[in-house]
Amino acid sequence: FEPNTIYIYLYGLSDITDISNFLPSCAFSYRVASNLLMTGPKAYLIYAGSVQVGTQTGVEECKRQFAWDRWNCPDSAIQLKGLRRATRETSFVHAISAAGVMYTLTRNCSLGDLDNCGCDVSKNGKIGGSGWLWGGCSDNVDFGERISKHYVDSQETGQDSRATVNLHNNEAGRLAVKATMQRICRCHGMSESCSVQTCWTQLSDFMEIGNYLKIKHNQAQKLDIDKKRMRAGNSADKGGGILDAFGSIAQTELVYLEDSPDYCRRNSSMGLHGTEGRECVQHGEGLTQWERRSCRRLCHECGLGVEEKRIEVVSSCNCKFHWCCKVNCDNCSEVVVKHVCARREVYREYKTRLSIRIRID
Repeated sequence: FEPNTIYIYLYGLSDITDISNFLPSCAFSYRVASNLLMTGPKAYLIYAGSVQVGTQTGVEECKRQFAWDRWNCPDSAIQLKGLRRATRETSFVHAISAAGVMYTLTRNCSLGDLDNCGCDVSKNGKIGGSGWLWGGCSDNVDFGERISKHYVDSQETGQDSRATVNLHNNEAGRLAVKATMQRICRCHGMSESCSVQTCWTQLSDFMEIGNYLKIKHNQAQKLDIDKKRMRAGNSADKGGGILDAFGSIAQTELVYLEDSPDYCRRNSSMGLHGTEGRECVQHGEGLTQWERRSCRRLCHECGLGVEEKRIEVVSSCNCKFHWCCKVNCDNCSEVVVKHVCARREVYREYKTRLSIRIRID
């Protein structure tokens, strides 16, 4: 590292990279003194920071959406540069990552955190529908889409079928942001009679985008491409083969090329950890049907048993404030019961130890 030089983690790269190697070619300086940017397009540096946050937003939502699936969005699956397979799951990774970057850029733009960017007022004053007009501060999704596309799609340097599929799924992720936008309205008129409304659009919660894309993942379509053509690399797909495979598939749909591997089994060469040791849930309030069936899906259907583990958790409790200025707390312990997937021989040994302990007690 050189002193007084800005280094930023960039989208899709696993190590720290000098930002001048990533941004569009232009003459600028990124050296700083006393934390002040001296010269150059400040916006590019700010965009890169938003891209990093947006990528992390996508990663966190991916892990939340697949927490109780056999494939649970492991760290090996979130470095887009390292994704060499084009499965149903990687289609979601590309889509949610592109959506996260666009979402964060759009939000930061509307909040005024980015230079030369703000609310979308292009439709203000125009009739939007019966009894309402466009107005207010709409989130600038066009800006977020444009900058997201510049950063995210630039990671695909190939021209083969896999690159085409990845770019398609990137775009599907960005369209998901638009599809889940909400229209917010305010009433006007005598005594708030709501004879006329002023409306604007805003981003939904990112969780809604994740839910939307999870449905698209479940409905993802496999492209029928000649395997010899796909293995041949870049030059083989420069014709219309890949475009013919898309057929009438809408841009909003996720697509993939290869069937998913067996996520039950550990496969180090593919970065798969299997489901042994994974936690599942059997009881609890407010669980979804998908969560209640997690032990069957992760353990039983993968040839594993369910082992019950009791873990003592120590936390601060009974905290009291003493003037001035001190807080004293007790240490309270609680036994938490967790269920994990285990090989059946280990599970049988555990049950034997448990029965012996019960008889002794």
